[in-house]
Amino acid sequence: MSLYSRITGTGSCLPPRRLSNADLAAELAVSGVLTSDDWIVERTGIRARHFAAADVCSSDLGLEAARQALQAANLQAQDIDLIIVATSTPDMVFPSTACILQKKLGAHGGAAFDVQAVCSGFIYALTVADALIKTGTATKALVIGAEVFSRLLDFKDRTTCVLFGDGAGAVVLEASDTPGILASDLHADGKHVGILCVPGHVSGGKVLGEPLLKMDGKAVFKLAVGVLDEAARAVLAKAGKVATDIDWLVPHQANIRIMQSAAKKLKLSMDKVIVTVDQHGNTSAASIPLALDGAVRNGKIKPGELLMLEGVGGGFTWGAVLLNM
Repeated sequence: MSLYSRITGTGSCLPPRRLSNADLAAELAVSGVLTSDDWIVERTGIRARHFAAADVCSSDLGLEAARQALQAANLQAQDIDLIIVATSTPDMVFPSTACILQKKLGAHGGAAFDVQAVCSGFIYALTVADALIKTGTATKALVIGAEVFSRLLDFKDRTTCVLFGDGAGAVVLEASDTPGILASDLHADGKHVGILCVPGHVSGGKVLGEPLLKMDGKAVFKLAVGVLDEAARAVLAKAGKVATDIDWLVPHQANIRIMQSAAKKLKLSMDKVIVTVDQHGNTSAASIPLALDGAVRNGKIKPGELLMLEGVGGGFTWGAVLLNM
């Protein structure tokens, strides 16, 4: 008998502090950095984002998202035998944020580790969890995207600091005898490291380099649209499906223009695209599970529907997953 994996529960968490574009513009103006709601919305589609308090870590946001996902799946923490956290903003150098979250959750004994693929992280983590379930290594997994990206932002650079926010999303992935995840496609190309990066690290107790986000927006946009289309078509081909079979496209919530371009290439109406970027900006590895949970809970996404999840991130990394809910 073949073994598959299915999503049985979703959850999410956004920090309570919400900043509209006007709120952020007012804060930036104090430092002489000028922007506006119109400027941000026109270029990105973002209207607000959430920033975590100084004492809140990725594991804290991930914990709440995980608890919601467990409740939705009718499971207890001790039922989980695998935790994968996708994050670019870990609580500390080590141990992994997954191990820290495991302690907070009280889910002891199963494997726990982080995946670092920036905004593609959730796609990578979901693919790894699916593979481990299919081999029998795990039976019930928590796959979490959690970020406090506000810690990496240069608030003197209006082209990047308006884009990102903090949050977490989670899914429970369980072994099943009926197909859930149908196909996945992962890629990276390290020659593009410089177009989206945080060029700093810790050495000898000091920060070396500049630990703030740097991005070549035009280069990222051009590359993202092409590779997203390639990954989407690859998973459709692997699963024996075509674009018209897709009920919902759940893309990484980076920029409304990238999302529109990705849908156009697949000849999908924007009515079939889950869009939450306007409410929380780019939350990196958290954005896909955040969007997924919101659409499940508001009744848009229903059991049995075919979903395409896709994302791109620094590295440069990209990938897609095709699944039945």
